[in-house]
Amino acid sequence: MSDKPTAVRVYLARVRTSLADLPPTEVEEILDDVRPHLAEIEAEMGPGARVDALIERLGTPESYAAELRASGGYPPVAETVVAASTTVTKSAPGRAQPRIALWGLVLCTIWAGGVAFVAGHMLNPDVLLILLFAAPVFLVSIVLVLHVGVARVRALPEVKWLVATLDRAREQESAAKTMRFLGTLKPAWWVVCAVALAAFGLLLMARHRQAVLLLPFLIAIGLAAVWAGQRVRGDRRLVWMVAPVSAFVVGGLFGGFGATVDLIGDRTPYATASSNSPTSGQYGNGELRYRGSGVENIYAFDAEGKPLTDIYLYDEKGEPITLPRYGCRTPNGGETKSGEDNRFPRPRIEMTQQPSSDAPGAYTTYETVCRETAGVPFSAAIPKSTTSSSPPVSTTPSAPSPTPSVTSSAPPPSSPSSPSRPTPTK
Repeated sequence: MSDKPTAVRVYLARVRTSLADLPPTEVEEILDDVRPHLAEIEAEMGPGARVDALIERLGTPESYAAELRASGGYPPVAETVVAASTTVTKSAPGRAQPRIALWGLVLCTIWAGGVAFVAGHMLNPDVLLILLFAAPVFLVSIVLVLHVGVARVRALPEVKWLVATLDRAREQESAAKTMRFLGTLKPAWWVVCAVALAAFGLLLMARHRQAVLLLPFLIAIGLAAVWAGQRVRGDRRLVWMVAPVSAFVVGGLFGGFGATVDLIGDRTPYATASSNSPTSGQYGNGELRYRGSGVENIYAFDAEGKPLTDIYLYDEKGEPITLPRYGCRTPNGGETKSGEDNRFPRPRIEMTQQPSSDAPGAYTTYETVCRETAGVPFSAAIPKSTTSSSPPVSTTPSAPSPTPSVTSSAPPPSSPSSPSRPTPTK
């Protein structure tokens, strides 16, 4: 087999030389993008294709490199040399605007991931409003990067250090394989981002009706991420769009995973059947738990299935089983804690959404209505006892006895469905 370099290799070598002033990682990404296209042209020309044929088709490697610079938003060679010489003569304040643009992007990316994690874990769309606090910083960062250009941001010492670290990692075979593998997943990742954002919006809308206005916004961001993700290699300014979106999706996925783990943990079969230990409810108060779930109300029935009211619960030590009692703050408000006692059953608190009577125009707004409902929401079928409910007839002879019959004062046997605790003997 001949070791003679192909026309594409020779052509790309001259392109690489023309791009030598750019960071090595940037050059490799540019060449990776154009190499398949050049290979297709060489295959069309057939075996023995020469460099001259490629030059006739595409122009000189130097002019082709200049086109790649322009399409990628990179400065021409002359501007790069001037910028390099200017950097030496300028003082540190000349880096202020690029540095603000860079670290504004970093901080907003971290902020977006953290907010998405909390919102995904709580499934609460109101948490997303916290993103507005980072909006001014994000807008300033975008304006500055459009003003100073990506090249000045890449010239910062911290960016150069990061690029050098990635270059050293590429020299290791295992890290290079990992980076190449992750590079092949980039097109699919942007599709995953769009699907995840749409699913996140649908989930929030299912839990909170007011999130219906958020769904189109999330879908639009997902579509924009797909569009920008395919062009980010050619225009590095799009990093200011795709980086926060990627962090938001990753944070939301981890938050949703945590919410799923918590939900499965609450339904584990190894949970204690019942407990009145001082665990905390949604308001931080003690709660009674049964089969891993909190008990908010207790209903009691007599042997005929008739519901009992105003019953008081005590444990085996005579301590009252006291739970927080809640009621409606106002008809149009939420529920509020009204005290603690061991009296049951309590009124049920029902929160409903009703159309507002003064809704402006054609748009319908909803308001939350709180209602306290008394009574038992179900009927109980009490199993009948198989033994007679009347006291047993004594078989003791009618002759007088010095001691009274024990059976005459014995209480009726309890129903098998509600066993009573035996009284300890002293």
